[in-house]
Amino acid sequence: MSSSLGFRKSSYSANESACAEVADTPRASIVRDTQHRHAEALAFPSAEWAAAVRATREEF
Repeated sequence: MSSSLGFRKSSYSANESACAEVADTPRASIVRDTQHRHAEALAFPSAEWAAAVRATREEF
């Protein structure tokens, strides 16, 4: 599943390999571990992922 998605990682990650990558689909945001791309990914409904990103930005 995840190999065909267009994953991206945060520009804040620089060249670090210990981060998460995210791919957006029409209904969900798929999150995976950069170091374990072959492992299962987590899917979050788009609205929930957007709320988590907003909350994180407000913290920093």
